[in-house]
Amino acid sequence: MVPPEKRDHLIKFFQENHLDHRVLVEDLSPYVQAQREENLRNKKHLQLPHLDVLGAFYTHSEINDYLDSLPSRFPKRAFVKQFGWSYERRPLKVLTITNGDGRRDKPVILIDGTVHAREWLSPSMALYIIQQLLDNYSENQELLQDYDWVIMPVVNADGYEYTHTDSRYFRKTRMPTNDPDCVGTDINRNFGHEWGHDEGSSGDPCENIYRGETPFDQPETQVLRDLMLHHKGRLIFYLSLHSYGNYLLLPWGHTSDFPEHYQDMMSVADAGAKAIVFDSNGIYTYGSTYYVLYPTSGDSADYALGIVNATVAITMELPAGGFLGFDPWVSQIERLVTESWVGIRAMAVEVIRRYPA
Repeated sequence: MVPPEKRDHLIKFFQENHLDHRVLVEDLSPYVQAQREENLRNKKHLQLPHLDVLGAFYTHSEINDYLDSLPSRFPKRAFVKQFGWSYERRPLKVLTITNGDGRRDKPVILIDGTVHAREWLSPSMALYIIQQLLDNYSENQELLQDYDWVIMPVVNADGYEYTHTDSRYFRKTRMPTNDPDCVGTDINRNFGHEWGHDEGSSGDPCENIYRGETPFDQPETQVLRDLMLHHKGRLIFYLSLHSYGNYLLLPWGHTSDFPEHYQDMMSVADAGAKAIVFDSNGIYTYGSTYYVLYPTSGDSADYALGIVNATVAITMELPAGGFLGFDPWVSQIERLVTESWVGIRAMAVEVIRRYPA
């Protein structure tokens, strides 16, 4: 993933530090193009807004059209609301799923996806959860008996579209920075809880973990913040879907300290990890973000726990696929999302058991 103009500099660095190296792929672009063509071929057979979640990756507009189709199909159980706009004026929509009993005071499970643009498995996972709760309601109705589910499949709409059209491995938003050569901010470093803490983010606009000039200076972060605050007091379980790594990451990210009720959150993560290993032998590592992965500051899970007072907050790094981990083939979607749903469902069951309405 090294730009051609930096090749000689990198090789010199290796040589000076006595590091052996070998080139795995001379040019990644044919691989990316082959994936795009595979995806387009699969979508040709679909009648949008119907989505075969397991059969293709979808653009932001296709996902929004699908969300908009759900209230007419499930008039008492699916409700769509626009919570704001992206920087490039894409509508950011949220789906609420209920069991149709009309109660408006239920505790909430809030799930978001696509905080990072290149993580295409994340919106696929969110869409699969939606279909499990709506199309397979009879198998999952206990998950909706006393809880509502609120799902935002695509937070970073501009960045996500950019990965479909221009740069497959782009991560950040598309709002310009004070450096004309470096566009975008990492949403997951832009939240106003311990923003810019000692470590875990960067003030350099050219870094992938650039935190922005100020907390919440990205419209997408503002929308996710407002969505959380809208459900404050009822938000029991916050789950942010990322990829990749097979991790269940708990607060805190900004410090080596542990939050109150950390062991309760660990019990929820434990339920998900055990369910996956029993079902498919998938191995998840779980625990404090700071210890299990690396320090982060200004991330959404810390904000959900520290400011919104969610009872449980977890970032789920879904399994790897494809060549770089972020880029699974369409043929891998089914295995990856069905395995992950087993864990998400088990965590939801544990939350509902521990915190009855």
